[in-house]
Amino acid sequence: MKFEMVAKTFMGLEGVLSDELTALGADNVQQGNRMVSFTGDKELLYRANFQCRTALRILKPIFKFTSTDAEDLYNKVLELDWSNVMNADSTFAINATVYSDLFRHSRFVTYRVKDAIADYFVKREGHRPSIRLNAPDRTFDVHISGNDVTISLDSSGEPLYKRGWRTAQTDAPINEVLAAGILKLAGWDGTTDLIDPMCGSGTFLIEAALIAANINPGVYRQDFAFQHWDDYDAELFDAIFNDDSDEREVTCKIQGYDIMAKAVAISELNIKNAGLGKYITVERRALEDWTEAPAGATLVTNPPYGERLVVGDIQGLYRTLGEKIKRVFRGYHAWVICPDDKELYTNIGLRASVHYPLLNGELQCELREYVSFDGSYNEMRSRGDDIKNRDFRASERAPRHRRADDERRPRRDRDFDSDDERPKRPTPRSFHGPTLSTDAERPIIHGRRNGWKRRDLDNEK
Repeated sequence: MKFEMVAKTFMGLEGVLSDELTALGADNVQQGNRMVSFTGDKELLYRANFQCRTALRILKPIFKFTSTDAEDLYNKVLELDWSNVMNADSTFAINATVYSDLFRHSRFVTYRVKDAIADYFVKREGHRPSIRLNAPDRTFDVHISGNDVTISLDSSGEPLYKRGWRTAQTDAPINEVLAAGILKLAGWDGTTDLIDPMCGSGTFLIEAALIAANINPGVYRQDFAFQHWDDYDAELFDAIFNDDSDEREVTCKIQGYDIMAKAVAISELNIKNAGLGKYITVERRALEDWTEAPAGATLVTNPPYGERLVVGDIQGLYRTLGEKIKRVFRGYHAWVICPDDKELYTNIGLRASVHYPLLNGELQCELREYVSFDGSYNEMRSRGDDIKNRDFRASERAPRHRRADDERRPRRDRDFDSDDERPKRPTPRSFHGPTLSTDAERPIIHGRRNGWKRRDLDNEK
């Protein structure tokens, strides 16, 4: 039986996510604002969670109605039949997102929905289910747009960017879903080598290796929320989980570099934990030390912004990046995500072939493609060449160049897990995770679920 589903994602990734869902066999795929709606069956719900690289959550809408205020919302939620979804012994959590002038505070929406569900069971069973923020039996997503209310079951649990391979991180790591989305937007599919000259904790490198080997991103996950539903089909999901028939040999080189020894150590730890060491190499090297580069590769990087990472000369770093793209990474397609800050990207000194708005956490950013060519831009044009990227996969609703304060942001209940932003990082250059030294043995901290049939990926010994 087919039913409606919604995949949530970041602004700008709706197009590549819709492509992923279509490839999985989804029907009625439609792009929205930070989401893609589609229809499919239970197998597709499992596959979307397990295989989609650019989805944050997979939701299953269960109730839709209109409401005019908080009291009316309470009464209508109270009238719904919750006995088909949970019972009084279940634990639950609520995520609320509100785009409405009728409901001024998303937290109050959360409270009223919570109270209505609890009161429903008190009236029928004499006691109320409990709220649990960590690993609840059911997580409900409440979305209000104007007076339209949709309540969905969250089938993912922990957001899908929490792949399970990350054991340590530098400050301000790029989100895993965003990194995979940028690689998809860049059109990178593992047929060319890839270089990240400022790799940080190795997110681009690991997501690139997963794409190149066609390894499903959910293979490291310990748990999905749908595994706790009453209709969970363990045999069906075992078959999906253990099917590695589409995995392939990696023929490209994936290389990461960073000026900080600790960043290199963190990358190596994450790569080892992901079992991808045979596909990726990481070295310590400063950007200014690049004098030559292998031919025919793709460059993708997330340089420091000067927001949470302290860099002595941020403008100088961006000038150096532009010089290296022009003179060292010749013939490359270089993809850089940087703040929508004219002062910063002007220092790169090159004309971009793509300017694509994205959000990196709360920061309004642009993904820019720079195509390296010989001579000046005017000389290149006089030869009849251009740098236009006619195949770029923009979302149908991709915004034009907008500043952060031009975009209406939703009121969100911040007591609960938010998809759209990573936790604020503490003081610059702090380190999260196991203490590392240059000669310390780096153990695999995260292992896959015990008892699964699927073979482990090859880990370094």
